[in-house]
Formats: sequence, C-alpha cells, structure tokens
Amino acid sequence: MPRKRYGKTGGRAFAAVSPSAGWKQNAALRWVLFLLFVGLFYVSLAPRFVPPTYDIRLGAVSDRDIRAPRQEIDEEATIRAREAAAERVQTVYTIVSVRNETLVDEMFRRIDQLNRDEVLSTDDKVDIYRREFPSKLDQHVDAFIQANAGTDTYSPELLQEMRRSVLEQKYAIPEETFYKLPRLTSAQIAEMRLVARDVVRQIMSSPLSDAESARTQVAELVNASPLSLTIEREVVQELARYAITPNRFADEAATEAARKEAMENTPPVVIKQGDVIVGKGQVITEDVYALLEKFNLLKEKKTYLPQVGVIVMSLLLGGALYGYGRLSAEPGGAARTWTNMHWLMLLTIFALNALLMHLTALARGDGWTLLVYAAPVATGSMLVTLLLGSHWGLASSVAFSVLAAAILNVEQETLFDFRYGLMGLAVCLTAVFAVHRASQRFTLLKAGFLVGLAGALAAVAMMMAAPEPDTGKMLQAAGFAMAGGLLTAVLVIGLMPFFESLFGVLSALKLVELSNPNHPLLRRLLTEAPGTYHHSLMVGNLAEAAAEAVGANGLLCRVGSFYHDVGKTKRPRYFIENQNGGENPHDRLDPKVSAGIIIAHARDGAEMLKAYRLPKPIRDIAEQHHGTTLLKYFYQKMLQEAEAKGAEPEWSEADFRYPGPKAQSKEAAIVGIADSVEAAVRSLKHPTVEQIKGIIGKIIKERLDDGQLSECDLTLRELDTIANSMLETVIGMFHSRIDYPEDHALQRRKEGEAGAEAEAATASAPASEQAQAWPKERRAWR
Repeated sequence: MPRKRYGKTGGRAFAAVSPSAGWKQNAALRWVLFLLFVGLFYVSLAPRFVPPTYDIRLGAVSDRDIRAPRQEIDEEATIRAREAAAERVQTVYTIVSVRNETLVDEMFRRIDQLNRDEVLSTDDKVDIYRREFPSKLDQHVDAFIQANAGTDTYSPELLQEMRRSVLEQKYAIPEETFYKLPRLTSAQIAEMRLVARDVVRQIMSSPLSDAESARTQVAELVNASPLSLTIEREVVQELARYAITPNRFADEAATEAARKEAMENTPPVVIKQGDVIVGKGQVITEDVYALLEKFNLLKEKKTYLPQVGVIVMSLLLGGALYGYGRLSAEPGGAARTWTNMHWLMLLTIFALNALLMHLTALARGDGWTLLVYAAPVATGSMLVTLLLGSHWGLASSVAFSVLAAAILNVEQETLFDFRYGLMGLAVCLTAVFAVHRASQRFTLLKAGFLVGLAGALAAVAMMMAAPEPDTGKMLQAAGFAMAGGLLTAVLVIGLMPFFESLFGVLSALKLVELSNPNHPLLRRLLTEAPGTYHHSLMVGNLAEAAAEAVGANGLLCRVGSFYHDVGKTKRPRYFIENQNGGENPHDRLDPKVSAGIIIAHARDGAEMLKAYRLPKPIRDIAEQHHGTTLLKYFYQKMLQEAEAKGAEPEWSEADFRYPGPKAQSKEAAIVGIADSVEAAVRSLKHPTVEQIKGIIGKIIKERLDDGQLSECDLTLRELDTIANSMLETVIGMFHSRIDYPEDHALQRRKEGEAGAEAEAATASAPASEQAQAWPKERRAWR
C-alpha cells in the first residue's frame, strides 16, 4: 500500500495550520498583551494625574516630607503677594498745567477798570473789590475744570481733587488791601501786573502740593522787582499770594492703575513639581491643609475620578493601537503576519520610550526647565520603524506624542502641555521618514541630526509665537533639541542589536550585514558549491526586482536568495550547477534516493541557517522556497522503471514532493519562482525573448495550479507584475545570449524548439520543474 503524506481536495492542495504558530498566534495572550499596553499607559500617565494620598488631619504634625506631585499655582499665596505689591505702590501725583497768570491779568484789569470810573466813590470801589475778588479764584478753577472735562488729559477724579485742594488752600486777601487798590494809577497798575505775573509764573513753574509754603517766596521776589513804592509792593504781594495755588494733586485713578499694574506684574506663586509643601514635623495649618486638598493628597478627600479618567485614556490609547493592528493584519493590510511577538516587541519599545521621557522630566531642575526639549522622544518611533515598518512607526508616533504631552509637562497646570506634544510629533515623524529606508549605520546618525533639527525648529517656532519671545531661551531650547536628536541616534544604534537578538526581527540594517560575502556560510557556499553560489546571486537579482515591483521586501528577497540553497553544500555534486559537465551521480541511483537527496537540501539549509543563528525570515525562505512541489523528473523515472518491470509503483506521488511548508509570505513565494526561472533559463542554449516569456509563464502557472501560492497573499495582478519584472531582469542578465531573429521564419522555428529545450531543463535541473503554459489571457506583458 503506497504511503500517503499529502492529499488533494477538488484539485487543490491543502495542509494543516502550522503547529509552530504556538504562543505567537494565541488569542488569549494577545488580550493579555493588550491589557499590558493599557497598564503601561496607565503607569506612564498616573504620576501626572493620580498622586498618592496621605492620612493627615488639620492641626496634626506631619511625620514626613510631602512633595507636590505636579506644578500648581498657590492661589492664596498669589493673592497675598499681589496685595502686598499693590500696597507698596506710592500715591501717584499728577501736575495740572493750570495758568494762574491769567487770573492775575483779570484782577489787575478789573482794578484798572474800576479806578478809571469817576462816578463811583472810593468806598463803592472798596465794596466791589471786597465782594468780587474772593470769588475770582473759584471762577478761574471752575472755568479750567469745565474746559478740561470730557477730555483724556485729566480724569474727572483728578479735576475734582484739584478743586477741593485749591479751595482748601485758598489765600484770603487782607481787608486793608482792598482800601489800597483805589489809590493806584493806570501806570502803576500796568507795572504791578507784569511783576505779579512774573512772580506767580516763577513760583508755579515747580510742582506745588503745599501752596502756603510756596507763598513765603513771594515777598523776596517782589522786593527784588523794579517796584519802588511800598503800596505797590504790598498790593502785588497779596494778590500774588492769592493767585498761587497747588498744581500737584493725588491722582487716585493713576494710583489705582499703578496698583493694578503692580498686581498684574507680580508673578503667581508657583509650587513646582517636587517642591516640599509639608515638611516633616510641620504643623498642618489651614493654608497647608488647603494646599494638600488642592493637590488631592488627602486620603479623607480622595476621589476616584482621576483614576477613572486615566483608565479611560489608557483604554483609548491601547484600543487605538490594537484596532490599528487588527486592520493592518487583514488581507491586503500592511502586516498580515503580525503576531504576539510583534505586540510584545512594540510593548517593550513603548515601555522603554516612556522610561526615557520620565528620566528626562526627573532630570529637569531649577534653571534647567528647557532640558525637556532634549528628551529622546523619537527613539521609540525610530526603533518601531526599523523593526516593524514605517506604517507602525507613523501610528506609534501619535501615541508617543500624547505621552510626551503628559510626561514632559513640568510647568503647566494643565494635565497636557501640547507644546511638547507637537514637538514630539514633529521629531517622531521626522524619525520615521529619515530611517524608513535605512540600510547603513551612518544613516541613523544622519537621521539623529534631522530629528534634532526638526525638534529645534519646532521649539523655536513655538517660542516665537509666545507673547514675549526670549532669544536666549530659543537658542538654549534649540541646543537641547539638537542634543536630543543625536542622543536618539546613539540609543537606537545601541539598542538595535538587542531587539534583533531578543525578538529575532530582521531589519534592513541586519539584512545588509548578512549580505556581506564574507559571511561564513556564503564563503562556504562559494568554495564548496560555486555553481550554486552564482545561481543564488542571479536568483537574488530576479527576486529583489520582482519583490519591489509588488511592494514586498526586496532586500529580504535578495539576501534570502543568497542563503536559500546553502543546504546543497552537504552534497554539492548531486546538483547539476556544480557538476561542470562531469558525470551525473543520479544516473547510478534509484529515483527515490535521488529525490530524497534533492528534497533534503531545503531542510538541511534551514537547519544550517538555524545553527548559524540567522533570522527566521531567512530560514523560512530556505525551507519554503520549494513549497510542496513535485520532483516530476524522478517521479516519472520511477513510474517508467516500474512499468518496465511490470510491477506496481512502490512509491506515491507524495513521496516525490518537498515536505513544505508552502510559501507563507510574498518574499518566500517570489524567491521560489525566481529560483525556478533562473535555473530553467540558464539551461537554454539559445534563449529568445519568447522562450523566456513562455518559461516564466509555465513556472508561475504550475505553481498556481498546484496550490503552492495558496498560503501567501500574492494576487493574480501581482503575479502578472512579477512575471513582467522577471522577464525584464532576465533579458538584462542574459542579454548577450539572447537571440533576436531578423525574420519571422527563424522566430517560429526557434519557438518550436523551446518546448524541447524547456523539457531538457526540467530533466537536468530539479529546481525548474514547475512548467505549464501561462494562460494567454494573462499575457499583458510590457
């Protein structure tokens, strides 16, 4: 009874789900990782949102130092400080530019007018002077107030204060002066007016609050004047004293404005994060108790709303990441093979990045508030991009910016400071774009410089938009941001080997290192199986171009091709590319034994790669590039020998198939197709474009019909693109060997020979045994 290892259903091959998935695909573990993500976000945000509480009573003595969990403004202390600043403001005095010389002119004009009147008696004139002159100052002040009312020059309060002060300090003209006035002549009046005007002008040119003290200067000034008669000097002195009034008054409105400005200019009393608000042994006063209550540090006043808020925010962040992971894992998504190992690695990077931000916030001290701009926020985005791809780098950048807005917020009362969130988003996105195609370590240093530059520009831009930009602080923030970018690059360079080793992830940097021809396995392949080595190089060229054409990992295909046939080094002479035209050992072997030798190279290669600790994606390509394809040459040979003996076949078709698994990724499938195409085309003596096109179509068609591509997500459109790419690459590789017939007859003859040569290639090179016609309706090749 033939042994069965492989079955078919409806003409399609099927296979069980690989048992190696294990914990990496375990749904329960995925939920545990989701909860760990939520826990990480909670722990990262809780110090800012949920402070510890203490069992402290009013009037008790504290048994410990209690520090502020965040920065807050002490409202009560701020009010007291501003009130003290207002009390320190001196009364503001304003000088009113009143011209009392006009009052002097008016009085002497009235004296001259009455003295010229010959009808009035001297007693009548004295009565008029006694009645009119005491009120002239009131009229003069009222006229000034009326002229300035409603203007911006003097406030109404100041004008009223002027009137009160002037009338309060009003000088009373002695009674005997009124009797002297009728005795003055017009000539005397004119000279006296000039002297009086000059005296009043001189004295009132200086600020006067006390008119009485200023009037003591009048006698000295008048006695120094040209006036010679005693009556003249006495009258001028009295009328000048009357006209001298205060001109400097307490300005209540200006004083209030100054006090208000002093209060506004008094900075708030800030309790910084980490400041001691209660010292050990300190009595809990009402003010201290109010502060503890303000910071939610009292156990008796504890509320669970902050915890609920942080939990909700953590669930939102974790849910957003989990939802993005589910979407990207759908067919056609960016990460169909996303596993729990990837979630665990993402969780580790998030924890590391949050720790770096917390350390930066803690390192900030007095005078170093701008140090937060040096936080290596982009470390996480750069690691995620290099290890998990740019799509996850972009998604994680948003989450990192949210964490940065909370963790780095060391100055604001608000829970989030979106200055740091915007800066974090800028540096994270810059990091993603700077390293998404990185293939050298030097690229990371360059990326660090770009990250620092982006951080510096973001910091300076936000500080320029502030109400009072500070150039010195801008330069300091820019310097810290540049340092943070370079620190990010150094951290990533140091951490990459750790993540690659711990999680077995294959980054572009690692792939470039593995492509070094001095790698022990590649050196062994070159020396022991040179034909296979050169075949692998050609396969790499084909696979890389095809992978890039369909958006797969071209570098992985290239490097995977270099190692896909290392298993042939165990028995190199049993593979045609290493026989150099010599004897073929398979001629002397049983077909089943030959098939076993050929089939073993895929398993042997995977084991050798594992022994050399090469990453799993490389091992998968070596193990899967043949899938479960059939070695038709040896299978047909076994059937022919059994028929010649007149016996039933000893072996089934399944015994001549590779054990698989089938290609699980686009990259493994593309390398497998490229392997067969290169071997088949190389075997043609005089290839033509049509022959090459036909061979490529046969290989892809048979792999598709045989179900070899059923477990990877290559579409028919992508297979068509792969065929086009490989045709172009093969024409470039074998350009000197390809015949370009000048007439159609020669072309038809060579097309007729193509089938025979392809069959020969199939018989001599087991790697190219997939061959049937590619459908004509799919031949839309460029």
